[in-house]
Amino acid sequence: MKSAWLISPLLIATAASSPAETPKFAAEVDSQIENAVSTGLIPGAVLVVGRKDGVIYSKAYGSRSLIPKREPMTLDTIFDAASLTKVVATTPCLMKLFEEGKLRLDDPVTKYLPEFQGGKSDITVRLLMTHFSGMPPDIDLVPRWSGYETGIQLALSAKPVAPPGARFIYSDINFVLLGEIVRRLSGETLPEFARREIYDPLGMTDSMFLPSLVLRPRIAPTEIDKDTGQPLHGVVHDPTSRYMGGIAGHAGLFTTAADLAKYAEMFLGLGERNGVRVFEPATMQKFTEPASPADQPILRALGWDMDSPFSSNRGELYPIGSYGHTGFTGTSIWIDPTTNSYIILLTNVVHPNGIKSLSSLRSRVSTVVAASFGLTVPETVALTGYRETIQGAGVHRDISRNTSTLTGLDVLEASGFAELKGKRVGLITNQTGLDRGGRRNLDVMLASGVNVITVFSPEHGLAGTADAPVANSRDTRTGVPVVSLYQSSQRRIPPDRLHDLDALVFDIQDVGARFYTYSCTMLYALEDAAKAKRAFYVLDRPNPVTGTHVEGPMLDRDLESFTGCYNIPVRHGMTLGELARMANSEQHWSADLHVIQMSNWQRGDWFDSGMLTWVNPSPNLLSLNAALLYPGIALIECNTNYSVGRGTDAPFEQVGAPWIDAPVLSEKLNSRFIPGVRVYPVRFRPSSSNFAGTEVPGVRFVITDREAFDSTRLGLELAAALNQLFPGHLDFEKCRNLIGNREIVNGLRSGRDASALWSLAQHEAAAFADRRKPYLLY
Repeated sequence: MKSAWLISPLLIATAASSPAETPKFAAEVDSQIENAVSTGLIPGAVLVVGRKDGVIYSKAYGSRSLIPKREPMTLDTIFDAASLTKVVATTPCLMKLFEEGKLRLDDPVTKYLPEFQGGKSDITVRLLMTHFSGMPPDIDLVPRWSGYETGIQLALSAKPVAPPGARFIYSDINFVLLGEIVRRLSGETLPEFARREIYDPLGMTDSMFLPSLVLRPRIAPTEIDKDTGQPLHGVVHDPTSRYMGGIAGHAGLFTTAADLAKYAEMFLGLGERNGVRVFEPATMQKFTEPASPADQPILRALGWDMDSPFSSNRGELYPIGSYGHTGFTGTSIWIDPTTNSYIILLTNVVHPNGIKSLSSLRSRVSTVVAASFGLTVPETVALTGYRETIQGAGVHRDISRNTSTLTGLDVLEASGFAELKGKRVGLITNQTGLDRGGRRNLDVMLASGVNVITVFSPEHGLAGTADAPVANSRDTRTGVPVVSLYQSSQRRIPPDRLHDLDALVFDIQDVGARFYTYSCTMLYALEDAAKAKRAFYVLDRPNPVTGTHVEGPMLDRDLESFTGCYNIPVRHGMTLGELARMANSEQHWSADLHVIQMSNWQRGDWFDSGMLTWVNPSPNLLSLNAALLYPGIALIECNTNYSVGRGTDAPFEQVGAPWIDAPVLSEKLNSRFIPGVRVYPVRFRPSSSNFAGTEVPGVRFVITDREAFDSTRLGLELAAALNQLFPGHLDFEKCRNLIGNREIVNGLRSGRDASALWSLAQHEAAAFADRRKPYLLY
């Protein structure tokens, strides 16, 4: 066995005690790959390991060819890249078109390929790039066909096997279609556009489709062609690409390890290598961050793999946030921004007699290399715009902890309410304003000498039992005046009431949903306090459904109301103290704002983590389970011919109406594979609200995995299913202020697939997750 190896000039230049130093991973990696050659797993391989500023180790192993004659592997061997075509040709071309404003990721594919699915499909470009389109894995090859246009027509007419966004199905059809989008938008073939925009600027001179015969001596052959009895040599291995003439978006690229190293260094350089800028940094970040549906355990970037059944080449140590891809012929690349490193392992494992699994070898090599860079097993993951959750084997795990959370009230009480002493205080509160001992905030404040002049109550009143506008009153226990901020003509604090106060104190338990009115009561009061130059204190309390889950839709400005008065998503993942900080800054109110922070609360905590006593925050939110379902189920509750379970023992945990066929609806929703929830038929009789005294058919929801569950996705799926199965019964326009987003409202009315609408909503929610960062306290 012959081998050749090279230590890069970079390593020589940085060696501390010798002119050349072999990387510490080299011996173990060599052993692993040489063993794979000697046992017949692979004919040979080329390995390149590098950092942002250059190659640190490069070596060829074994043989390039076994038949018709044995040839040694060399560093300049050209490989059939197979599915690396997706990320080294098609994806960067799409990035260019994105930068040029010719392509939008959340546009439907039909905008660019009008013939797709007969012109009616909710599949987006993003879903194609992440393999959540629902398209089948491959184009049918029988009966045998030929020609690029024939392949495109077959891809355009292929029928989905799953709803958009519902399931990860790795599909070559996705990238056949994306390659055609590149051709139509650029006016050039995929090879021409990639050559001009990507390969020439980077000096990738050995990357091409349809390699010339003069390069054949350097090309690694692949599998024996059944038609000729000889190995495919310089001809693409993938049959679909071969039938299409060797040019397709999913396969057809030939390249070398050296060229891929240049490409990887450009990615680590955020679009720049050796002073040549190919992409803007923002584009690089966009295409290498998680882009798959946020409630899915499979993690994909745009084109790139991150954490899926195909990401064996990530190994055991490279963190989630790194990215790469593999190819069927035996090629692979992995790039890690954390260590600014990359691994390229190219083999022709299919030569000469077909595929063998490389998963173990790829994983071992990556793990050895990553360990040399000082990486250890990652325990937690924090991904921009996505929930922060431990992921094990691609499965979300509920990591609830047990602690003793102290609310802002408890913290202030422990100080003897020092910050409020000597101030005339207005207290905005209700029945949820209790300390850990179950005592009312009003009582403990008065007992500590705080001068509470007035109490202000939100919707449902001071006792939290009213389901109608509430009049002014007095607290029966203390005699303190109670001013209602939920009257038909009064949602704000009257100016004359502010005149006699030095400070307002807000202490109410929220439920983490945009249209739950307590947040708007707080924001209205904060704005009024700023205008009156009065101090404003928020005694912070937990977001009961965690501070990590962020779910759209976002609120349009022209749909603001008392059930949504600020441009945030339905499930915002913030405490009210954090929301107050955001609004005060973004609206330039310049309020004298003081947030009394909790103790022992973390963003991933559910309400049950803190050992706080659940107090129903309103008459129809009776449990944490209901609070979790509420952001989705309440989206369409403005329809009076439809019940969300108000007046039953399980409001917001079930829905029903006389016109619903419950078994059909439950079967429909379960067939959508909505993560974290199952549905079953029920009948219930509300004692109040819609259908009071009448038994109605409906469905009930069971949360099976609250970390994986996306409440607003369920809400959109439910709305779309009801509209599809029982058309004409729902009026989405009535619910426009709850949904809060015109594009979503119009999409539901027109019958767009719920997965497409949810994907749109989550794209906006991800941007909000970045926007909120400066205001987070925990």
